[in-house]
Amino acid sequence: MSNIQQLHDFTTQVRRDILRMVHAVNSGHPGGSLGCAEFLVCLYQELMERKEGFDMNGIGEDIFFLSNGHISPVFYSVLARSGYFPVSELATFRKLNSRLQGHPTTHEGLPGIRMASGSLGQGLSVAIGAAEAKKLNKDNKLVYILTGDGELQEGQNWEAIMYASAKKVDNLIATVDYNGQQIDGSTNDVLSLGNLRAKFEAFDWDVLEIKEGNNIEAILAGMQEAKAKTGKGKPVAVLLYTEMGNGVDFMMHTHAWHGKAPNDAQLESGLAQNPATLGDY
Repeated sequence: MSNIQQLHDFTTQVRRDILRMVHAVNSGHPGGSLGCAEFLVCLYQELMERKEGFDMNGIGEDIFFLSNGHISPVFYSVLARSGYFPVSELATFRKLNSRLQGHPTTHEGLPGIRMASGSLGQGLSVAIGAAEAKKLNKDNKLVYILTGDGELQEGQNWEAIMYASAKKVDNLIATVDYNGQQIDGSTNDVLSLGNLRAKFEAFDWDVLEIKEGNNIEAILAGMQEAKAKTGKGKPVAVLLYTEMGNGVDFMMHTHAWHGKAPNDAQLESGLAQNPATLGDY
């Protein structure tokens, strides 16, 4: 059990990792990665029931799928610092022959990665399949999935959302990174999602909202509530309101850093706002 300060320190180091990884290769997606740092840290350090080591089937433990795979920097950092692979390997991000590709893939055998998620819109379908497999195996652990809000513009999600409730996939917690931004601008301008809570509820999901999606205490409380809703005949959706670029002042309140790397001066500024806590790779 981590205390809140430890989770804050972990998150600060993850933000440093994200900035350094993307800067080193002048490529990657820092905005959404920074926005989900608190959530993924809480998930892996506090909320999920995980076994030591990594087994692809994840039998007898909670498992997580990242659907919006472009935020791989935050995923890799949290996985490495949670013991799945050496932290030093973060230095290979997006380089030739690296296991840490720009979008996570499975064929290099990187521990912690259970699906390739370069193409948006597919993760929920995979998570539902895994959740149904757990039911067939009489495995009472949970399946977690994170999607982007803009990603919900992909039609396959809605087939999956319809299926999950119809088949009572109630060992599934689907979290939406609700930052209101995507690569071309705000989600409202590109293709409005309308009343997202009402949409999920119309598809017969249990829905809860975490209004402070970058607040560790709020995430822990909200996700514990989500866990308590599982096993009752409905899939559970969490609308996690986050700030893209959170923790780096010049990356916040804009979609501009969805897929752009900081230059040297910007890196220095971002790192100054997030002092090392666990040691850099």
